[in-house]
Amino acid sequence: MPVAFSLRKAIAGVTLALAATACQSDSKTAETTAAGAATSPLTAGIWRGVLSAQGQEIPFLFDVATAGGQPTVTLRNGEERLKLDEITTAGDSTTIRLGVFDAALVVRAAGEGKLTGAWVKYDANKPYRVPFTAELGAQPLFPVMADQKVTSFDGTWKVSFKDDTGKTYPAVGVFTQTPAGVTGTFLTSTGDYRYLSGQADGNTLMLSTFDGSHGFLFTGKQPGSTTPDNATRIEGDFYSGLTGHETWTAVKDPDAKLPDANALTGMKPGQKKLEFKFPNILAGGSISPSDPKYRGKVLVVQLLGSWCPNCMDETNFLAPWYEKNMERGVEIIGLGYERTPDQEVAARKLLKMKERMNVGYDLAVAGVADKDMASKSLPQIQKVLAFPTTIFIDKKGEVRKIHTGFSGPGTGKYYEQQNAEFNKTIDQLLAE
Repeated sequence: MPVAFSLRKAIAGVTLALAATACQSDSKTAETTAAGAATSPLTAGIWRGVLSAQGQEIPFLFDVATAGGQPTVTLRNGEERLKLDEITTAGDSTTIRLGVFDAALVVRAAGEGKLTGAWVKYDANKPYRVPFTAELGAQPLFPVMADQKVTSFDGTWKVSFKDDTGKTYPAVGVFTQTPAGVTGTFLTSTGDYRYLSGQADGNTLMLSTFDGSHGFLFTGKQPGSTTPDNATRIEGDFYSGLTGHETWTAVKDPDAKLPDANALTGMKPGQKKLEFKFPNILAGGSISPSDPKYRGKVLVVQLLGSWCPNCMDETNFLAPWYEKNMERGVEIIGLGYERTPDQEVAARKLLKMKERMNVGYDLAVAGVADKDMASKSLPQIQKVLAFPTTIFIDKKGEVRKIHTGFSGPGTGKYYEQQNAEFNKTIDQLLAE
């Protein structure tokens, strides 16, 4: 889910009681659980969860497994599996922390094999709670009509999204359709909407995802008519939580592509070097590209946020890549832009990400999660358009390329092409 959309929209809703439960101390929760006074309502098996918003259901599947009495939850989005192992129970409520994100599912039993509760995001500027229910038992992600002729949505599509103000932006839709369902994603200039999965029902397409930071629902229909050049088209809606809504249209086009991600922004006229000095997330000290550690080396600067799934996709690529390649004379600096002005809180969020994702390169607190503020913090750059943004610096300390956005593994061949380009750029700069 591209940051351009996620930063514009906020989500809110469910009970204050659940939020209070979610904020109980870990030590108190651990004591309650250890005393045997609390029992988790999470039963082993496949569950279908539903986020309720805008009169819509945003469904997702998750697995529950138990080992030694301690449950683990695994979110399922297409081929992706996100394991959640920070789970605590206090009283009748269970809190499932959502990976690196400062968010949780706070749930309680609502009858045998049923849960009720909320998706709570603690890092939002205002209360961010979305009603949540779940039911145990293998079932389709979306209910479909039996014995109904199914329209094909398979292939590559040229897409245009329009928000409620009338502003539009281009995208590319890539879908794979089998008798088991539909998987795919949308690519945009600021990132992709990650792993989507769902079903086609008659001439209707239904796709959703929930990764802990975003809950998305895409619906679309092929109206039966075509464009003037007889191309098949789709008309649809995109829902995000309680308030986010856009419409989208698509035309089937195997050659659909986005603007060049390396040409969307650059350095200001007369500027060649990136200059900054930001606090290291580790105790004391600062990080600057002019530090002795980075001199004479190829340097990659990653603009990211621990709240950003596209950033996590890039970090999942960069962290192991760095471990394999740092001895070649290349370094990476991650500049964190967090949803808090408190540097200590921001540093803790980034440190949690660093530890959970085994990030070996340096991370600094650079500012708040706002593209305009990020642009001001790096005044040599024309404009920061997205999180993540990746900046390539040569051995002389000069910026050679700025790549906007990141196409994650849910985009398939686009992900592979992007990573091949990344390696090619590094090889060229190291060879100079």
